[in-house]
Amino acid sequence: MTRGAPIPDTVTLHVPFRIVKRGGRKEMQMPKGATQSRRTDSALIKALARAFRWKRMLESGEFTTIAELAEREGIAPSYMTRVLRLTLLAPNIVEAILDGKQEPEVTLARLLEPVPVEWSQQPSSLLTRNL
Repeated sequence: MTRGAPIPDTVTLHVPFRIVKRGGRKEMQMPKGATQSRRTDSALIKALARAFRWKRMLESGEFTTIAELAEREGIAPSYMTRVLRLTLLAPNIVEAILDGKQEPEVTLARLLEPVPVEWSQQPSSLLTRNL
């Protein structure tokens, strides 16, 4: 604006983004190509931590079955089984999640769906960027 120019009543600013649910909360998702700082997903990290902790408890013999551990944790065995599958993710995918480098579409709900056990068959190029 220049001196003496009238101040407009309304200024419209267009910011392209989508609102997505991540870990039970709403978050802005910027379009592809927009620069974003690293942002860790606390729900994903918490689920990974739980999965590896539960795996360690089962492998150590502290609990003999998933049902027994699920009962102690106060959750459904089917949910525990889905979360335990996170321990089968390729190390580069786990590292990307911990570093906040995963694509915005990678949510806990998406990762709880079945993925191939073979690391080479896991869609790492789809799930992570800048590896």
